[in-house]
Amino acid sequence: MKERTFVLVKPDAVSRGLIGEILHRFERVGLKVISLKMVHVDEKHAKNHYPVTEKWYNKVGTNTLNDSVKYGLDVRKTIGTDNPVEIGKKVHIWNVNFLTSGPVIALVVEGTHAIEVVRKIAGATVPNLAQPGTIRGDHASASALSSNIKNRAIYNLVHTSDTKEEAEREIKLWFKASELYDYKTIYDSDLV
Repeated sequence: MKERTFVLVKPDAVSRGLIGEILHRFERVGLKVISLKMVHVDEKHAKNHYPVTEKWYNKVGTNTLNDSVKYGLDVRKTIGTDNPVEIGKKVHIWNVNFLTSGPVIALVVEGTHAIEVVRKIAGATVPNLAQPGTIRGDHASASALSSNIKNRAIYNLVHTSDTKEEAEREIKLWFKASELYDYKTIYDSDLV
């Protein structure tokens, strides 16, 4: 099942010189980069990247709350609240601040089961839970604990779309249709 997905190489990965390493991991498994650009994201665009709904705030806030509780943090002291929706709103601000802190690389990747494969290659969102051999497992040094204490986004190198719907929304947000290229690779032939 050939599909397209969106990947964002975040400012921490760009500043650490990991762009080539990250692209290589996708290409070496037969995924095709059909668009790529470096962008310095403004605040409005960064805010639009996240699907900020009550459901999203609650999900993100609950995840952050659970991570804090897991590591023994008093979220009322470190984050200022224990309300998941309020925490989600803070995380949204942290994420916007992070995305606007330096250039990012936005790319669209195409291939068989691209969404699932890209997410496996990226590894768990929380770097200390990512398996060795994944981008985050091999290169990310941040943890949910340190990020929550510092009231900032988790520096986890990449964003990858979670679902087909999310991929479609993010691709449209970051790219014009004319910026998506169709070309053949060896993986498109009968030779592989």
